[in-house]
Amino acid sequence: QVQLAESGGDLVQAGGSLTLSCVASGVIFSMNVMGWYRQGPGKQRELVARITGGGSTDYADSVKGRFSISRDSAKNTIYLQMNSLKPDDTALYYCNAVHLRLSHDPNLGSWGQGTQVTVSS
Repeated sequence: QVQLAESGGDLVQAGGSLTLSCVASGVIFSMNVMGWYRQGPGKQRELVARITGGGSTDYADSVKGRFSISRDSAKNTIYLQMNSLKPDDTALYYCNAVHLRLSHDPNLGSWGQGTQVTVSS
């Protein structure tokens, strides 16, 4: 059974930084695409960043150059380093794990409960 536990969300001022963590159990990183998604107030859930089993990454245009996704297989943990935060980054951030064969639809995978990031202006 897959379990994902996010942490690291906080209230931060614009321009600040945060690092989110997602501890994954029941997941083989090499066979899954791990991703961070977010849902802001009144908005749909959207992709922020993801990393494939082979280590390839991609990012939403809105976070390119500011956010970085990484993983530590020994700790079964993925991270989202967020720099130069903006009020528009305010959202509930979710971790997702989906088998690489199903990666076209993250809803076919597993979700964590989310961690709240609030950026004040």
